[in-house]
Amino acid sequence: MIHPAPVADIPATSSLHAAHVARGILRLFGRNDTWCLSEMPLRNGRRADLMGIDAKGRIIIVEIKVSRADLLGDNKWPDYLEFCDRFYWGLPPGLDRGPLETDQYRPDCCGIIVADEYDAEIVRPAPSHPLAAARRKVEVERLARASLRRQVVAADSECSAWAQG
Repeated sequence: MIHPAPVADIPATSSLHAAHVARGILRLFGRNDTWCLSEMPLRNGRRADLMGIDAKGRIIIVEIKVSRADLLGDNKWPDYLEFCDRFYWGLPPGLDRGPLETDQYRPDCCGIIVADEYDAEIVRPAPSHPLAAARRKVEVERLARASLRRQVVAADSECSAWAQG
């Protein structure tokens, strides 16, 4: 689970911290029976900010961006598409979503979620691009194993040395 920094640690003039955006998204997803892991490693060496499974077994990835520079500088996001049925951008309120409407950010395959530390709203649903059944099975198993590993390590920190991976 993501533990956001206390609000007092964030300057009043800055956009929301990524952990706050993640918290709002996790709350929205939880109410809709979608459960995610944060910082989920992918088999291509990338790491998804949030990766989860919805009630129908579809895999969702959310890439969180909290500043315009971070959004515009991200050239790796297409690498996530081969690991999910639905891809979302997670943004704080007030961040200009204009770039996400351009062809470079492929609005035909990416949804948008706007979130703060309390809640989130899907402002553009992510279209479904179903994974092949074999790929989905592998990714669901990886998510399950990562979740179980994290649970065991959280319960017994001495397990962390041999529970890597």
